[in-house]
Amino acid sequence: MSTSIIAISNHKGGVGKTTSTVNIGAGLALTGHKVLLIDMDPQSNMTQSYGISKTDVSVYEVLKGEAEARTVEVFPNLDILPSSLDLSGAEMELINEAGREYILKDAISAIKDKYDYILIDCPPSLGLLTINALTAATEVYIPLQAHYLAIKGLTKIIEVIGKVKKRLNKDIEITGVFVTQFDKRKVLHRDVVETIYTYFQEKLFSTRIRDNIALAEAPSQGMDIFHYDHNSKGAEDYKNLVQEIMERHGEFIDDDDEDDAENNDKNAEVNSAQTNAQVTENQN
Repeated sequence: MSTSIIAISNHKGGVGKTTSTVNIGAGLALTGHKVLLIDMDPQSNMTQSYGISKTDVSVYEVLKGEAEARTVEVFPNLDILPSSLDLSGAEMELINEAGREYILKDAISAIKDKYDYILIDCPPSLGLLTINALTAATEVYIPLQAHYLAIKGLTKIIEVIGKVKKRLNKDIEITGVFVTQFDKRKVLHRDVVETIYTYFQEKLFSTRIRDNIALAEAPSQGMDIFHYDHNSKGAEDYKNLVQEIMERHGEFIDDDDEDDAENNDKNAEVNSAQTNAQVTENQN
């Protein structure tokens, strides 16, 4: 399969962009796909979610042209191009750079064919960093909270994606929308989902990411939800979302594939537990 480059974007903060990028990436990797995560957010939350505090090369140095893209392996099949706080100044530093919208696309061109999926965690803005992500991507996924205020700003992001498609990247399409922090007991949440479906139709994924404390706890342990608590509702929801994503890309999971994915999950969990035990032992 050709590489699918997916920007996960919404200029509203707190909608689950980073959580979703981390866990969709991990879920795809656990099904045997080679996955690269790119952290384009100066807050570096995705980088920190995997316990990465300092690297020789971050996406900042790559965008500045000071280094080639150098990834960090999180676990087998999953790599990350980390971010750093220095990225917060990149938009001003690159403002006069010729072809500044294409820098990320050019930077990953040499490595993209190594991966089945590349997921880009966009910052909560519609500035140059997000434009770079949209120019490099072939698809956009939009995570939305089940709140009316969360869908108020959709017009702006759709407008920006339309301009990118017209002027910078004719291949870009919004191909997926999913709802986060969902509680089916709340009438408001169900009503908002109906409104989202009315607008996006088949682009809306069937899976709803339920509000789940394990999803908030996992980053503090440097883990995705599958390694942190593979029996949690969060793990169940992201596993279902990953299956939908694979189906939309022409892949179908049979029973043997599900068994392999479950075994990979358990093996990775054991490895994480051993690593944590080793860290604790060294600290003692």
